[in-house]
Amino acid sequence: MPENRLFSAKNSLKVCLWPWLACAALQASAADPSPALLPSGVTRWTCNAFYLPARSIWQRTVDVEFDNGGLRAVRIDGVAVYAFNIQGTTLLTSVDGERIQFDTAAQTWTSDLRGIVSSHGRCER
Repeated sequence: MPENRLFSAKNSLKVCLWPWLACAALQASAADPSPALLPSGVTRWTCNAFYLPARSIWQRTVDVEFDNGGLRAVRIDGVAVYAFNIQGTTLLTSVDGERIQFDTAAQTWTSDLRGIVSSHGRCER
């Protein structure tokens, strides 16, 4: 009796493994899109914020989405903010009680979490 190549153990492993690998690759790319994969109207800033009193450095990302009409949306670490305000070159917003000031001209990040924790840092595109 000839061997059925379609259902052999070797082929069934390939058939089961490839969809799983493709799904894992999609999830990895969706979790942190590289700047090349961002839509054309989105600018990503990466900030190294030094938090006190813990004396720890956290990398924070700010995605600014804009169109011809102006600024449309802001995301901090991938989380869309509910409201934001612009004063000159400074973007003011908050996420989970952390008040954030992001200055695009000075390329700085400043935040305060209810007066308990504060951070300052430099940002780059």
